Amino acid sequence: MAKYDDASWHYGGEYPENLPDENAATHIGMFLTWCIHNNLISEELSEDSQDELQSVKRREMTGGEFLMDVCDEKFSSHDLNDLGNGFAKAYYNDDTAFGKKFNSFADDYSETFDRKAEENDFEYESFYHVEDTFENYDLIKPQIDQRFEEWKEFSGV
Repeated sequence: MAKYDDASWHYGGEYPENLPDENAATHIGMFLTWCIHNNLISEELSEDSQDELQSVKRREMTGGEFLMDVCDEKFSSHDLNDLGNGFAKAYYNDDTAFGKKFNSFADDYSETFDRKAEENDFEYESFYHVEDTFENYDLIKPQIDQRFEEWKEFSGV
Protein backbone atom coordinates (compact mmCIF):
# COMPACT_ATOMS: atom_id res chain seq x y z
CA MET A 1 0.00 0.00 0.00
CA ALA A 2 1.39 3.37 -1.02
CA LYS A 3 0.61 6.30 1.24
CA TYR A 4 0.07 9.52 -0.70
CA ASP A 5 -0.28 11.84 2.26
CA ASP A 6 -0.90 11.94 5.98
CA ALA A 7 -2.13 14.93 7.97
CA SER A 8 0.38 14.11 10.70
CA TRP A 9 3.24 14.62 8.24
CA HIS A 10 2.16 18.24 8.09
CA TYR A 11 1.21 19.13 11.65
CA GLY A 12 4.20 17.19 12.92
CA GLY A 13 6.66 19.51 11.16
CA GLU A 14 6.96 23.26 10.72
CA TYR A 15 3.24 23.73 11.16
CA PRO A 16 1.72 27.05 12.28
CA GLU A 17 1.21 26.94 16.04
CA ASN A 18 -2.09 28.82 15.91
CA LEU A 19 -3.88 26.25 13.72
CA PRO A 20 -5.69 23.08 14.75
CA ASP A 21 -4.33 19.79 13.40
CA GLU A 22 -7.43 19.47 11.21
CA ASN A 23 -6.13 22.23 8.93
CA ALA A 24 -3.37 19.84 7.84
CA ALA A 25 -6.11 17.71 6.25
CA THR A 26 -7.72 20.47 4.16
CA HIS A 27 -5.69 20.07 0.97
CA ILE A 28 -5.75 16.28 1.19
CA GLY A 29 -9.48 16.36 1.79
CA MET A 30 -10.15 18.53 -1.24
CA PHE A 31 -8.43 16.01 -3.49
CA LEU A 32 -10.26 13.19 -1.75
CA THR A 33 -13.60 15.01 -2.20
CA TRP A 34 -12.90 15.25 -5.91
CA CYS A 35 -12.15 11.50 -6.01
CA ILE A 36 -15.37 10.74 -4.12
CA HIS A 37 -17.45 12.84 -6.51
CA ASN A 38 -15.80 11.17 -9.49
CA ASN A 39 -16.33 7.60 -8.26
CA LEU A 40 -12.62 6.87 -7.91
CA ILE A 41 -12.96 5.37 -4.42
CA SER A 42 -12.03 1.76 -3.72
CA GLU A 43 -14.74 -0.85 -3.37
CA GLU A 44 -13.67 -1.55 0.22
CA LEU A 45 -13.85 2.11 1.27
CA SER A 46 -17.21 2.40 -0.48
CA GLU A 47 -18.57 -0.58 1.45
CA ASP A 48 -17.07 0.42 4.80
CA SER A 49 -18.00 4.13 4.67
CA GLN A 50 -21.15 4.34 2.58
CA ASP A 51 -22.93 6.81 4.90
CA GLU A 52 -19.93 9.11 5.22
CA LEU A 53 -19.30 9.07 1.46
CA GLN A 54 -22.91 10.11 0.90
CA SER A 55 -22.42 12.90 3.45
CA VAL A 56 -19.49 14.21 1.40
CA LYS A 57 -21.51 13.97 -1.80
CA ARG A 58 -24.38 15.88 -0.13
CA ARG A 59 -21.86 18.46 1.15
CA GLU A 60 -22.67 17.70 4.77
CA MET A 61 -19.10 16.56 5.52
CA THR A 62 -15.95 18.00 3.96
CA GLY A 63 -13.20 15.83 2.58
CA GLY A 64 -10.95 17.05 5.37
CA GLU A 65 -13.44 15.83 7.95
CA PHE A 66 -13.77 12.54 6.05
CA LEU A 67 -9.98 12.11 6.04
CA MET A 68 -9.71 12.80 9.77
CA ASP A 69 -12.76 10.78 10.86
CA VAL A 70 -12.83 7.86 8.41
CA CYS A 71 -9.31 7.49 7.03
CA ASP A 72 -7.39 7.99 10.28
CA GLU A 73 -5.78 11.12 8.78
CA LYS A 74 -4.14 9.08 5.99
CA PHE A 75 -4.68 9.09 2.22
CA SER A 76 -3.38 5.95 0.53
CA SER A 77 -3.73 3.70 -2.48
CA HIS A 78 -6.09 1.61 -0.34
CA ASP A 79 -8.67 4.43 -0.61
CA LEU A 80 -8.85 4.55 -4.42
CA ASN A 81 -9.73 2.25 -7.30
CA ASP A 82 -7.27 1.54 -10.12
CA LEU A 83 -8.19 4.63 -12.14
CA GLY A 84 -8.01 6.83 -9.05
CA ASN A 85 -4.62 5.43 -8.10
CA GLY A 86 -3.26 5.98 -11.59
CA PHE A 87 -4.28 9.62 -11.43
CA ALA A 88 -3.11 10.13 -7.84
CA LYS A 89 0.29 8.59 -8.54
CA ALA A 90 0.80 10.97 -11.45
CA TYR A 91 -0.79 14.15 -10.11
CA TYR A 92 -0.95 14.07 -6.32
CA ASN A 93 2.71 13.14 -5.94
CA ASP A 94 5.36 15.70 -6.73
CA ASP A 95 8.18 15.03 -9.17
CA THR A 96 6.42 12.79 -11.68
CA ALA A 97 6.63 12.98 -15.47
CA PHE A 98 3.04 14.22 -15.56
CA GLY A 99 3.66 16.77 -12.80
CA LYS A 100 6.73 18.10 -14.55
CA LYS A 101 4.82 18.58 -17.80
CA PHE A 102 1.64 20.02 -16.27
CA ASN A 103 1.71 20.60 -12.50
CA SER A 104 1.30 18.67 -9.28
CA PHE A 105 -1.77 18.93 -7.07
CA ALA A 106 0.13 20.84 -4.37
CA ASP A 107 1.32 23.39 -6.93
CA ASP A 108 -2.17 23.80 -8.40
CA TYR A 109 -3.63 24.09 -4.89
CA SER A 110 -1.14 26.79 -3.88
CA GLU A 111 -1.56 28.73 -7.13
CA THR A 112 -5.38 28.57 -6.95
CA PHE A 113 -5.60 29.87 -3.41
CA ASP A 114 -2.81 32.41 -3.83
CA ARG A 115 -4.75 33.79 -6.79
CA LYS A 116 -7.97 33.88 -4.72
CA ALA A 117 -6.17 35.75 -1.95
CA GLU A 118 -4.60 38.23 -4.38
CA GLU A 119 -7.97 38.91 -6.05
CA ASN A 120 -9.42 39.65 -2.61
CA ASP A 121 -6.45 41.75 -1.50
CA PHE A 122 -5.14 39.47 1.21
CA GLU A 123 -2.53 36.79 1.65
CA TYR A 124 -2.78 33.39 3.32
CA GLU A 125 -0.31 33.08 6.16
CA SER A 126 0.52 29.58 4.96
CA PHE A 127 -0.59 26.69 2.79
CA TYR A 128 -2.54 25.44 5.81
CA HIS A 129 -4.62 28.57 6.34
CA VAL A 130 -7.03 27.76 3.48
CA GLU A 131 -10.46 27.13 5.00
CA ASP A 132 -11.95 23.64 4.67
CA THR A 133 -15.16 24.69 2.92
CA PHE A 134 -17.09 23.58 -0.13
CA GLU A 135 -16.75 27.11 -1.48
CA ASN A 136 -12.99 26.57 -1.56
CA TYR A 137 -13.40 23.07 -2.96
CA ASP A 138 -15.42 24.64 -5.78
CA LEU A 139 -12.40 26.83 -6.59
CA ILE A 140 -9.95 23.94 -6.93
CA LYS A 141 -12.37 21.46 -8.55
CA PRO A 142 -12.12 22.86 -12.13
CA GLN A 143 -8.32 22.66 -11.92
CA ILE A 144 -8.45 19.01 -10.86
CA ASP A 145 -11.02 18.32 -13.60
CA GLN A 146 -8.64 19.79 -16.16
CA ARG A 147 -5.66 17.84 -14.85
CA PHE A 148 -7.67 14.62 -14.92
CA GLU A 149 -8.48 15.15 -18.60
CA GLU A 150 -4.84 16.01 -19.31
CA TRP A 151 -3.70 12.95 -17.40
CA LYS A 152 -6.05 10.65 -19.32
CA GLU A 153 -4.63 11.95 -22.61
CA PHE A 154 -1.04 11.91 -21.30
CA SER A 155 -1.30 8.33 -20.04
CA GLY A 156 -3.50 7.00 -22.82
CA VAL A 157 -6.35 6.03 -20.48
